[in-house]
Amino acid sequence: MNDKKLIAEKIYTALDGELSLDDILNLLEKPKNSDMGDIAFPAFTLAKTRHMAPQAIASDLAEKIDTDGLEKVVATGPYVNFFLDKNSVSTKVVDQVVGEKEHYGDQNIGHGAKVTIDMSSPNIAKPFSIGHLRSTVIGDALANIYQKIGYTPVRINHLGDWGKQFGMLIVAYKKYGNEEAVRENPIDELLKLYVRINEEAETNPEIDEEARAWFRKLEDGDEEALSLWKWFRDESLEEFNRLYNKMDVDFDSYNGEAFYNDKMDAVVQILEDKGLLEESQGATIVNLDDEGLNPALIKKSDGATLYITRDIAAAKYRKDNYDFAKSLYVVGGEQSGHFKQLKAVLKKMGYDWADDIEHVSFGLVTRDGKKLSTRKGNIIRLEPTMDEAIERALAQINAKNPDLPNKERVAHQVGVGAIKFYDLKNERTNGYDFNLEEMLSFEGETGPYVQYTYARIQSILRKADYKAQSDVEIDFNDSDSWEIVKLLQDFPNVIKRAADKYEPSVISKYVINLAQAFNKYYAHVRILEENEGLQARLALADSTATVIKESLRLLGVEAPEEM
Repeated sequence: MNDKKLIAEKIYTALDGELSLDDILNLLEKPKNSDMGDIAFPAFTLAKTRHMAPQAIASDLAEKIDTDGLEKVVATGPYVNFFLDKNSVSTKVVDQVVGEKEHYGDQNIGHGAKVTIDMSSPNIAKPFSIGHLRSTVIGDALANIYQKIGYTPVRINHLGDWGKQFGMLIVAYKKYGNEEAVRENPIDELLKLYVRINEEAETNPEIDEEARAWFRKLEDGDEEALSLWKWFRDESLEEFNRLYNKMDVDFDSYNGEAFYNDKMDAVVQILEDKGLLEESQGATIVNLDDEGLNPALIKKSDGATLYITRDIAAAKYRKDNYDFAKSLYVVGGEQSGHFKQLKAVLKKMGYDWADDIEHVSFGLVTRDGKKLSTRKGNIIRLEPTMDEAIERALAQINAKNPDLPNKERVAHQVGVGAIKFYDLKNERTNGYDFNLEEMLSFEGETGPYVQYTYARIQSILRKADYKAQSDVEIDFNDSDSWEIVKLLQDFPNVIKRAADKYEPSVISKYVINLAQAFNKYYAHVRILEENEGLQARLALADSTATVIKESLRLLGVEAPEEM
């Protein structure tokens, strides 16, 4: 039984059923100051029904509570504050972490059910930018988190490999393209062509019409259009996969928009059979007035399909093939209207599983406060940015620890980890300004700070020639170690909260707090001092390292053994 439940049951007994156990659990708080106890129960709710001052109720309740298994129970104003038996709790928690190692915090909530995660999804023939980083790392972290609580994640890279932009690119290639230049440096050349044609289209409306015409040819299976499209796609995928390998991210499916070309007629037919289609200004729509939404545009006046048609086909395909318990779409917040429409149309089609679809939105990455745009050529490309981060990390290692073994490997772990961690420490609905120097700092709330804390603990354990033991009796009398124990005890709850909120930053913030708590402990306690408490201190350090490493793994960040 966890401590909160133990305390809730003691309160329930003392109140003789006046509040339900669930109500009591929901009311329990963490005191602002650890000197005031470990868990607090506010008496305000009881004051409403008893018509008494909450201070008087708290005082009365504190006297009635059974203190067995607790250090003490005291009334402080309108709160009943509970002090846990530190040594008993510490012994139990540390023993559990040491025994379970990386499996500490595992939960079987999902019972193996599948969670599909639509993530990354870059556009073909465009460079992989920092903007795509968010979807990739948030999606990957959520996959790890859901696996930790017993689900089977399915990572889907829904490539942007179809649409009018390919018509635009074909027009650009035929007007200005050079085959040799594209083959030599595909993404750079294709980006130049794309930016140039968009600039021209701003003053020449004919470009737009030409692009539409070429996309129609592509949809109709025109040989030249398909050949160019496949070439652009193959070259892009090669670059993307090199980047994914650098980031240590992989996928279960690369089925992009083009994959659903032969599946959309069936979707349109279902919509027609269910009487959901209407004509509007020559286009075919599903009216969503009753949902307070704009109409879902299924087919344009020229018969071309749209994103939502493909997304309906994709959602149905994923349900049919994976029978998902949840289907997550890790896509920018600006697409929220689209996903509301998608769910509404699927519900009208009679698919109750539409309720299991979740748009996991996120904010924008900016540079110097300005929005990034591929179309205008204002982007931060991910690969050179990662390379620079790795180089900077290596320079720091050479300055501080030049004899470090495998320093190139460690520099990669630190450089790539710094970029990922910085993204994931921000609540996903918030944007952030990209600052590589800040990301790579070994001080503050950064990935390198957390990684260095882990490496520091490993160094301590190596010096002590530490061998894990079970049932180590903990007899701590310092507040710093108790703060660590409470954080370790909370780890399973943190994982569950992160999953429930689709919010990896819950884990990032947690592991920063844990690293800070350990460093405070390290500054105040001589861990390697030869006395009877040595094994207990080493076990606490080992437990902390285990949970730091597992937290970083859930975020897709590696933990170097030495730095």
